[in-house]
Amino acid sequence: MKPGGSVRGARLLPVFMKGDTMKKTLIRKYANLLVRRGVNLQKGQTLRISSDVEAADFVKLLVEEGYRAGAANVYVDWTCTEVTKQGYRHRGIRSLCDIPEWRVEKLKHESKLLPASIYVDCEDPDALRGIDQNKLRKASVAAGKKFKPIREDMENKYQWLVAAYPGKKWAKKMFPGLRASAATEKLWEAILKTCLVDDGTDALAAWDEKNKNFISRCEWLNKFNFDYLEYRSSNGTDFRCWLMPQSRWCGGGDTTLSGVYFNPNMPTEEIFTTPLAGKCEGRLVSTKPLSLRGTLVENFYIDFKEGKAAEWRAEKGEEALTNLINTDEGSRMLGELALVPVDSPINESGLLFYNTLFDENASCHVALGMGYTSCFDGFESLTQEEMHKAGVNDSIVHVDFMIGSPDLCVTGYKNGKATKIFVNGRFVK
Repeated sequence: MKPGGSVRGARLLPVFMKGDTMKKTLIRKYANLLVRRGVNLQKGQTLRISSDVEAADFVKLLVEEGYRAGAANVYVDWTCTEVTKQGYRHRGIRSLCDIPEWRVEKLKHESKLLPASIYVDCEDPDALRGIDQNKLRKASVAAGKKFKPIREDMENKYQWLVAAYPGKKWAKKMFPGLRASAATEKLWEAILKTCLVDDGTDALAAWDEKNKNFISRCEWLNKFNFDYLEYRSSNGTDFRCWLMPQSRWCGGGDTTLSGVYFNPNMPTEEIFTTPLAGKCEGRLVSTKPLSLRGTLVENFYIDFKEGKAAEWRAEKGEEALTNLINTDEGSRMLGELALVPVDSPINESGLLFYNTLFDENASCHVALGMGYTSCFDGFESLTQEEMHKAGVNDSIVHVDFMIGSPDLCVTGYKNGKATKIFVNGRFVK
């Protein structure tokens, strides 16, 4: 998610007052960043943008920046949260699970075209509150089964990016005491700041430097080739998770099989790896709410036994959590371990975003479901099936939840020797 530039035209984003050219300039700079360092669009490549209609003005900027960067074509897949909600409310399960063939063929076409893809996230955290969770789960499973083989074929072959736009309802959730316009402006400021976009900084150079730091930290962790990690915190987290011999730590940017470097998340503060599926024990306690299919899951824990989620409780949203864990066999196991220090800029902002893109980068987290094949050493020459047999978790879902705390300690073990990684929520090095 990334890049920046100059302003043209009188009408940009109505969120800001007329004449506030500095903020308009920063928003265009942000759009340019997403194109040039986020997906790192290549000349002659197609750019696909997926967005809710609420972000239409910003999407126009992304389209323009895409063409300025040399795109052969830019197209937009529009969604509308309210239309989606009405569909879940009024359609039956059979109808929701009937995936039109044109959607399958469209994805097949994209698997050959391999467009760089930007996903603009502006979702209301409570968007699907009150919707039948069973409908959501079954519809998600039906779509996942249809699209999973195609998406696996695209794995590691194209650049993609998840980035944010300040939707009004999301902004009001974060800043309930402000008018919608003021709340939206506050959220804009937070998005730009966490993405290193300001009027005194070269955002492209800032992200180049940030990625260098990620590479250095990953090299330090990878030299240990840990057998397993242990997590402990006074809130009740007491957990051990094993790694594969081929597990490697990644962070910041990623590289496609064709050699294009890109940043899949903006902002990002995490160093992450793929654990050995089905080998972990203990309790993980959440430290931030989880926005899950339009429902907030709050104050929950999950107990793992013999590598799988065995028991769980949530103060709010437990049904949504249960449906997630029961999605398929792989959704009961972990596909990601991620380390984020408590002094990350997002955590130090003091803001709760109610959005995984941001909250996962304020806190150590893990993910239920699919493992990242790009964190498997030698993935370039292996098939998906070979990596799954070696221990990369297989699922149609991948959902992060946050477990970081100010006193979290993480220790790595190799041949019985302990190495401290985190002490009191911070990297030891």
